[in-house]
Amino acid sequence: MSLEIALARVAELSSLLSGPAPAPPPTAAPAPSGSPSFASMLRVASEPAAGGAGSQGIVTLAQGEVGQVEAPPGSNDSPRIAEYRSAVPGGGVGPWCAYFTSWLAAQNGTPLGENGQGFARVDDVWAWGQRTGRAAPAGPGVTPQPGDLVIWDEHMGVVESVLPDGSIQTIEGNSSDQVARRVHRPDDGIVGYVRMS
Repeated sequence: MSLEIALARVAELSSLLSGPAPAPPPTAAPAPSGSPSFASMLRVASEPAAGGAGSQGIVTLAQGEVGQVEAPPGSNDSPRIAEYRSAVPGGGVGPWCAYFTSWLAAQNGTPLGENGQGFARVDDVWAWGQRTGRAAPAGPGVTPQPGDLVIWDEHMGVVESVLPDGSIQTIEGNSSDQVARRVHRPDDGIVGYVRMS
């Protein structure tokens, strides 16, 4: 049975059970009886969320980019990397880890920078984090969260998860000429984290 046929059947069954009802608003308000109809729950579940998806949205976007590579190798360029650079006005070919995170944040609806301009340099991302109270210097008692930007000296990535042993799994642009997953110890030269939520 195709998805279209299944959805049509679900809608038909729902209308038989609930009778005619006005179309719910996009937020799927409860039906007059106080409980949402099956059709409205199905509609809400299938619609994309409005606006940014917060820190988890950045992680999900980064996961979808794992494996993007420079072409040719060592060039700091490719058609996809050019898209990452497009998140920063005037961005030129060069190291692209900050372009990558700026692009992720812009795509998520949570752009970096006071004016959403993004950043080409890691130092500028960290300085912005400090100015806006988002910076959390690495150290005892500081645990990153998925979606935080992890900052090293001249490199950065996105925290994907914190592993049971305390290691940090990241997704980083411009890591061995690609978007790659890496695992780091918390004392692995990390300067700190920029909180995105």
